Amino acid sequence: MGELKNCPSCGDFFNYTGLREVCNNCAMNEEKLYEVVYRFLRKRENRAATVERIVEATGVEESLLHKWVRKNRLQPAMFPNLGYPCDSCGKITQSGKLCKTCVDDLQSGLRQFDAAKEFREKVSERESGTYYSDNKKK
Repeated sequence: MGELKNCPSCGDFFNYTGLREVCNNCAMNEEKLYEVVYRFLRKRENRAATVERIVEATGVEESLLHKWVRKNRLQPAMFPNLGYPCDSCGKITQSGKLCKTCVDDLQSGLRQFDAAKEFREKVSERESGTYYSDNKKK
């Protein structure tokens, strides 16, 4: 059984089952818009169209195009100039949630953190050394 949610597009209530993020009416409208965009992109001269050009030619919102690319309904392998914004910096990417630059920055930060953690562990091992003491009572 689904839960009752408001449609983010029109505001109507709908039964959310996890399959669609919008109500049935909005889903049908999105599907019609998808067909318009897909017909536009199937023409050989439009395959390399940018997001801005597609929005201009079809009237579809940029956010819908990003949503379709993110869900692999419009595949960047077939349409190389399509993408969606990186969740961190907003730069256009074609896979994952982060662009290559943000992934590299994150990995670099993790490597630095691991190196610092390893250094602190080695320092604490050296400081807590065992000492031998020969304190015999006379």
